[in-house]
Amino acid sequence: MNNPIFVAVDAMGGDNSPKKVIEGIKLHANSSDNVFYKIFGNHELIYPLIKEYDLSKKRFEIIHTNDVVEGEDTALSAAKRGKKTSLWLAIESLKNDKAQAIVSAGNTGALFLISKLNLKMVENIDKPALAALWPSKKGMNVVLDLGANIECNSKNLIDFSIMGSALHKVLFASKKPNVALLNIGSEELKGNAMIKDTYQLLNEKKYELFDFKGYIEGNNIMEGEVNVIVADGFTGNIALKTAEGTSNFIISELKKALTSSIIGKLSSLINFSNLKNFKNKLDPRLYNGAILLGLSKPVIKSHGSTDAIGFANSLKVCEQTIRGNLINQIKNNIK
Repeated sequence: MNNPIFVAVDAMGGDNSPKKVIEGIKLHANSSDNVFYKIFGNHELIYPLIKEYDLSKKRFEIIHTNDVVEGEDTALSAAKRGKKTSLWLAIESLKNDKAQAIVSAGNTGALFLISKLNLKMVENIDKPALAALWPSKKGMNVVLDLGANIECNSKNLIDFSIMGSALHKVLFASKKPNVALLNIGSEELKGNAMIKDTYQLLNEKKYELFDFKGYIEGNNIMEGEVNVIVADGFTGNIALKTAEGTSNFIISELKKALTSSIIGKLSSLINFSNLKNFKNKLDPRLYNGAILLGLSKPVIKSHGSTDAIGFANSLKVCEQTIRGNLINQIKNNIK
């Protein structure tokens, strides 16, 4: 491999790991031939899976440890487990420039805290933000913050606007993303004092990286008129969980309607192609891979309950952030 990308992978985090992690690595490796995977975890559990999925020896290194951050650990207790857990060692490899980014499906709180303990913040950024990809009628949106910060000030939201726009440009080659603040109404006078102050500050200045489009309400997020939706972590997390629940409800009810009668089953056969496209549009595995923005290296959080397809997609996001020089994009636009 010429100038490979080095990705640190916590193989032990999340449900059904390390099986889904190794299978996900294999799926990603099939479509990307210049990534080297530094796999952290229990060698006795990982290596048989490497053989099962026939991953080339030129594509990986296993860094053995028996210690694991458990899903029920608090962030603090996970950090206190010591510096030999698979999660800590994977993040530490970024700190020591042995890898360029990390992917983990493990404990979210632990990932955030251990990342902040090991990695520096980008200069002039006070708080990191968790960003994720949402489908819309016109492509993909970036939404942040999704829970890293319950309380934010105007500077934080402006920083999130810059970081989210940089991410959208890197992932989707957008020239100048449209940014909006998530609010209870689109009118200028609506919202709390902090959101109104942020509106004024964003509206008064022209940004090279993005165009500010004012407020957006929750029911318009999927319309696709805005590329980056910015909120504090409390509001963003509620929006995220509501969208996930709504998506699961729609898919469940549609499946029930199409399998509960002969007419429904015939309809599903006739419309198989359209239904498949509809399901893919709402399949969270295809949008898996949230990004903790604001740190000196990319930190990618895969959903803990995803499968190998979802984990492979988080590796794809990870690769794109490195190839697109996401961190430099942020550094060059943060004042």
